[in-house]
Amino acid sequence: MTRKKLTRRQFIAATALSSAALVTAPYVRGAHAAGKLSIGFWDHWVPGANKASTDIVNEWAEKEKVEVTIDYIPSQGNKNLLTIAAEAQAKSGHDILAMPTWWPHAQAELLEPMNDVVEGLIKQNGEVNGTVQYLGKAGNKWLGVPACVGSQIKGPCSRIDLMKQHAGIDVQAMYPAGSAPKADGWTTDTFLKAAEACHKGGVPFGIGLGETSDSVDTVGAFFLAFGAEVVDAKGNVVVKNDNVRQALEYYKKLMAFLPSDAPSWDDGSNNRWLVSGRGALIMNPPSAWAVARRDAPQIAEQCWTHGFPVGPKGRFAPFLPYFWSVWSFSKNKEAAKSVLTRLSQPDAVEKMVAASGGYDLPAFEKLTTFKTWAEEGPPKGTLYHYPNPHKHQLLSISASPAPPKVAQQIYTQATLTKMCVRFYRGEPMEKTLAWAEGELEGFMRS
Repeated sequence: MTRKKLTRRQFIAATALSSAALVTAPYVRGAHAAGKLSIGFWDHWVPGANKASTDIVNEWAEKEKVEVTIDYIPSQGNKNLLTIAAEAQAKSGHDILAMPTWWPHAQAELLEPMNDVVEGLIKQNGEVNGTVQYLGKAGNKWLGVPACVGSQIKGPCSRIDLMKQHAGIDVQAMYPAGSAPKADGWTTDTFLKAAEACHKGGVPFGIGLGETSDSVDTVGAFFLAFGAEVVDAKGNVVVKNDNVRQALEYYKKLMAFLPSDAPSWDDGSNNRWLVSGRGALIMNPPSAWAVARRDAPQIAEQCWTHGFPVGPKGRFAPFLPYFWSVWSFSKNKEAAKSVLTRLSQPDAVEKMVAASGGYDLPAFEKLTTFKTWAEEGPPKGTLYHYPNPHKHQLLSISASPAPPKVAQQIYTQATLTKMCVRFYRGEPMEKTLAWAEGELEGFMRS
C-alpha cells in the first residue's frame, strides 16, 4: 500500500490547508519536564504498528522528562504531504516530521542538519544503502534520520504454485528461506519468458503501467537493469541513448503479456490482482500478501517474496525510504535528536519491525536479519529475502541518478511509464525519445 505523489501545482494549492485532521496520541508528562516536543509520524496501515513507536517514545520521554505530543498523520488523501507543505510555508509545526522519499530534498533549506545523529548511528548499525544516501543527503548535509517505519522494498511477490505450473520456476528453490539466493538464472530474459508462459496460462503478471508509485517504481528498476539513464547525475538530459532504447524494446515485449488495462492501474490494482488469484506475480511490499493472509489465506499460503531479475547492468530493486526530519525552526532540537537516536537503536527497530509484521525496513546494514522476516508466514520464510539480507540486489529508486529535485519531477510525472506506453502503442522510437527529451528539458528549467 503505497503513497501517491502530488504535483507542484497541487502543493501550492495545498499549503492553505491545516493539519487539523491529525490523529493525536496521549500526552507524556514528566514531573520536571525538560521542554516540549511535537512529533508527526506516518500513520501506519498495519493495525497496532503505531503503538510500538508510541511506547518507545513514551519510555524515552519519561526518562528524559520531556513532554511529548505525537500526531499520526495518514498518507491517505496525501495528508502527510499536505502537512509537510503547510508547515514549510508557515515555518511552524512539529519539531520532527516523517518525510517520504523525495521530500527531504524538496525542503532541504528548511531542515536541521542531522549529521551528528546519522554518523553516530552508521558507526553503530552499519552503512546505509546508496538510495538512502542519495535521498537523505544534500551535499554533506544529512537531511533526516533514516526511518525504519514506512520504508519498503517493492520486489516480486510470486505465486509458488502458478510459477511452477506455468513457467517451470521454483521460486522457493531460487530464493530459499534461511540462505543466500541461487538466482543466477533469474534474468530479465527468464522473467520475460515466465511472463509469456503465465499469460498463456491465464494468470498474467500483475504489473501496472500507470502514473502512480507502484508502476513508476517497477519500470525504474528495469531501466536501471539496462543502464538506461534519462538524466545523468550531473543533470544532463541523456535520454537518447542505446540503453534507453533497449529498455523500451524490452518493456514493449513485456507489455504484450500484461493485463490489457495495465496503463490505467493505480497502486491498489496489483494488490487486488494478487488477492483475487488472477495473477502469478506482482511487484509490491508485503502489504498485498498480508491482505491475502487475512482475506484469502489459500492464496497467501502460495506467496513468496523474492528478488528482482538481473539485467545487463545489474540487479536492482525499488527501495522507498522514510526519514525523520527536524525543521530548522524546531523549538527543541536537542530533544528531537535524542529521541531519534533512541528510535534507531537495534532493540527499538526490532520492535517496530515486529509490530509491522515485517513490512518496515531499516536502512542500516546490520539490522536486516531480525527473526520476524524468517518466521513470518504462511508459508514460513515467505519474507526472508524481503529485506535483502544477502545484499543480492542494489536498492534503487526510479529516475536516479538524476539530481533529486529533477528526479522527483520525472518520478511524479511518470515519465518512464509514459515513454513505455507511447512506444508500445506504436509511436516510433525516436519520436518517443524526442517527446521525453522535451519533457525532461522542461523539468530542468522549472
